[in-house]
Amino acid sequence: MTAKQRNDLGIIVYGPALMRGDDRPLAVVRAMERTSPGLRLEWTISDEGNPVSLPERDAWIAQGRSDSPGFPLVCNGGGESDLVTLYGLELPKDFGPAGHPLFEVHAALPLNGASIAEAAEMLAAVAEAARAFWGHVTPFRAGVEIARQTKNWAANPQPPPRGLPALKLPKDLRSPEIPHRLGWLSYWSAAAAQAIGFPDPMRDAALLSRARRTTTGGWVVGLTDAPLDLDDPAHLNALLSAYERFPEIGGRSGR
Repeated sequence: MTAKQRNDLGIIVYGPALMRGDDRPLAVVRAMERTSPGLRLEWTISDEGNPVSLPERDAWIAQGRSDSPGFPLVCNGGGESDLVTLYGLELPKDFGPAGHPLFEVHAALPLNGASIAEAAEMLAAVAEAARAFWGHVTPFRAGVEIARQTKNWAANPQPPPRGLPALKLPKDLRSPEIPHRLGWLSYWSAAAAQAIGFPDPMRDAALLSRARRTTTGGWVVGLTDAPLDLDDPAHLNALLSAYERFPEIGGRSGR
C-alpha cells in the first residue's frame, strides 16, 4: 500500500538551522512519543524496506544524517496500516527564505481516528521541540494539491489547482517567520503570528473557535473540524478564505 493510497496525515515544521551539539533532534522524537501513548520510535527502515530495531536509538539519532544536518528516519516498526515515521533534514540557505537555512522536520501518521484526535497536540509538541517558526498537519492528498501552489512560473506555467493562489518559492520570502503555505492545522509561532497579523478578534472569530495557544505563545489553528478534503466545497472555501485573510502567507502581500 502506498502513502497516497493510505492517505497519510503528514506533519512538517520549519525551524532555525541546527547547530553543533544541538539537542532538538532527540527532543522532537521524545515530544512525539510523549504525545501518543504507547508510541515508541525505536526502529528504522532498511534500504530493502524492512524494519530494523534500534537498541541504542538515542545515540543513533545523535550521530545525525550522513548526507546533511538533521536526523535519519525513525519509526514505530508497525505494518503499513499503523506505520509512523519521523525524520529531519536541512533546507539549505540557497533555498531558504532570505538566505536562511532551516531545520525541516517531517512525520507521517496513519489517517485514523487516533491520529486525528492527537493531531493538534502532536503538531504543537513537534513544532515547539524543534523551535519552529511555522508548520502544519495536512492529509497527504490535500497536501499534494497545496504543494502545487508553489510556483516557479518559468518551469511550470500552469496555474495552481482549484483556483488556489500561487505562492512564492521559499527562497523568495523576506523572512523565515513568514509561513510558506497553509495546512489543515497550522502552527504559527508567536513571531509568525505577528508577521501575518493573527489574531484579529473581529476578523478571525471563526479561526479562533478552532485555535489553541501553545506553551511558548504560538498558535495551532484549524481550518476545518474534519481533516481537510479539497473535494468538499466547504473545505476548499475555508482554505481560499484563509489565504485571502492572510496575504503575507506565501509572500503574496507585495512587501
